[in-house]
Amino acid sequence: MLCSLRDMSIFVAAYEERSFTAAAQRENATQSGVSQHMRNLEHTLGVQLFLRERGGVTPTPAAASFYRNCLKVLRVHAMARTDIARFAKSDTGEVRIGLMPTITSRTLAPAMNTFIEQSPNVNLRITEGYSANLTQMVQAGELDCAIVPSGSTASGVRGRFFVRTPEVLVSRADSGIVPLTPVRLSELGPLKMVVPGATNIRRHTIESYCNANDVTIAQIVELDAMLGTLDFVAQTDWVSILPAIMMSDAGGPRALTVNPITSPEMHIDLMLIEPIRSPMSSAATRFVDLLQDEARRVSALWDKSILTPHPPLLRPSLAAHG
Repeated sequence: MLCSLRDMSIFVAAYEERSFTAAAQRENATQSGVSQHMRNLEHTLGVQLFLRERGGVTPTPAAASFYRNCLKVLRVHAMARTDIARFAKSDTGEVRIGLMPTITSRTLAPAMNTFIEQSPNVNLRITEGYSANLTQMVQAGELDCAIVPSGSTASGVRGRFFVRTPEVLVSRADSGIVPLTPVRLSELGPLKMVVPGATNIRRHTIESYCNANDVTIAQIVELDAMLGTLDFVAQTDWVSILPAIMMSDAGGPRALTVNPITSPEMHIDLMLIEPIRSPMSSAATRFVDLLQDEARRVSALWDKSILTPHPPLLRPSLAAHG
């Protein structure tokens, strides 16, 4: 008796989730049904796939080997279905994309408008979130793909380079720094800085940069809310480091001053992640291509701003006082 595609899908979910209960939720099944599927599959294959433990299951070495092959089978099956769909008379369906605020702020609107004009019968659903949540949603098959910082990893998910964009210093409009003038962060301290939470990949990047380049931080506040961060910085003497791709249009909103960071420069690489077991549809691929073209265009504008640094003009209000 051969195992079915359904058996493989449930097995992959159980392997990635390390839980029959979570796999059942992901596959729209019952916990008992998943458990029975796995017992039947183990009987069919003649090998134990999971060690049942309180609070979850642990895959055996045999499961790891079977998992890799299941991904290949599921992907080929999905590719066959995608290929035959090219012959449909009209382009319909749904595209589910996960984006960070970094992309939704400036890059999304032009790409989205073009895509809707070209594919009016495709339902485009955009989910905004941070990398950890978006990665989990891609892993669970709730999103066709997502754009996250490079370094985001998860089982059952593969990634490829999307775009590189500089990081920039963002301060209030009357901070005293000449807008768009390259700055050395080490010359501006001590700084009061708004940073993302500890689970955000960018938090580690920012802290590593500051430690390696003698940037003095007087105080830190964590804020995993992009609009809240921009509003807080605009109304106070706190600063933040944000991707340039979201601060286009001559330096971003009028209530903010934006400056390229130099000596050394600071960048963030974004990547596209998708489930290994299923390739993106042609519609999703077209949307991602449009989004990438726009992201490259916006990011390229900032490359021209990173020049030989000039002495920054800094009012005392920006620096923290004891």
